Amino acid sequence: MRAITLSLCLAVSPALSAPCGGDFPAFLTAMAAEARAAGAPEEAITRFFKGATQDPAVLKADRAQGVFRKTFLEFSKSLISKNRLQNGLAKSRELDSIFARAEADYGVPRGILLAFWAFETDFGAVQGNFNTRNALLTLAQDCRRPEIFQPQVLAAITLTGMGDFDPARTTGAWAGEIGMVQMLPKDILERGVDGDGDGLITLKTSAADAILSGAAMLHHHGWRAGEPWLQEVILPETLNAETLDWAKSGLDQAYPASDWAAMGVKPREGAFADLPASLLLPQGRKGPAFLAFDNFKTLFEWNKSFVYVTTAAYFATRLEGAAAYAPGHPDPALSGDQMVALQEKLTARGHDVGKIDGILGAATRSAIQKEQTRLGLPADAWPTKELLDGL
Repeated sequence: MRAITLSLCLAVSPALSAPCGGDFPAFLTAMAAEARAAGAPEEAITRFFKGATQDPAVLKADRAQGVFRKTFLEFSKSLISKNRLQNGLAKSRELDSIFARAEADYGVPRGILLAFWAFETDFGAVQGNFNTRNALLTLAQDCRRPEIFQPQVLAAITLTGMGDFDPARTTGAWAGEIGMVQMLPKDILERGVDGDGDGLITLKTSAADAILSGAAMLHHHGWRAGEPWLQEVILPETLNAETLDWAKSGLDQAYPASDWAAMGVKPREGAFADLPASLLLPQGRKGPAFLAFDNFKTLFEWNKSFVYVTTAAYFATRLEGAAAYAPGHPDPALSGDQMVALQEKLTARGHDVGKIDGILGAATRSAIQKEQTRLGLPADAWPTKELLDGL
């Protein structure tokens, strides 16, 4: 891992001086002043902001993340194919020494790294063609998440000063991520690894750099070496709440695997690890079921979407040799309009579900589970027409 010596990467102000919204040129001036105050070299600032423009396509992409409205079964089937699984196994063999190094140095198994590499860029084939500088500035000026993206702008300026970022030519995803595993500038600064020993961190062209940098990032966020992340389970056949209290499911609570076994939960393959775990029911008690361990929660540092993280974690188990999940027979999913109506009803009852967007995120799941308990329904956090009618 390369040491970062410029003061800027240590001087991201928590009180952002560049106001969001308003006039874009005025924002650029304020952002440049913030970078200057943080100690960025004037040459890097000038080069970074020269030719900078707002990108409406970035805002359109930010507002249109409808893919995360899919259910786990829909989303996983759309991302996981026989061809992608075969390509992942081939990459594992081809880069065996790099993946072995990632696990030895950072404790992160190859399945996890292969899964994110596959989903983020199809093993480097599709890295995005948005100008990264313009994407970051557009999102930093937008008032939805400036606290996330203004520090990323400062980090990109640091990379510019170091010669590792070309503001005019660097491209990537619409949200500013760069390279094969799609890392933001601040993560590259702080966790980038020169995996191929050429003295550079080039995540766009070096698989070794990308794989080891991704491993270093997960290690930094708390990945526990040698521990599982997700294990498919079989639920009690009776689906009897007296046997298994569905209100105990969900990522916000964990119990020893021995407790789950006592409640009738069985591993579909192998044995349970002697660790605390959460019962994860992506589509309720009638759909696929998993025990999620502490490492699973670390994956939300890579992506905040519940359905994305669950799919990536499951794909990682497949790449490590697990069988395909048993899909079960979950109750039908609500339509987009019905999900919005449900979130509105939950909000009216005092629950904080965040943005009313029709997406079944963690806050909405928690609220659903509380209302299911109140109404005497199986509290498995899966939204049904019965629950919507009951509210």
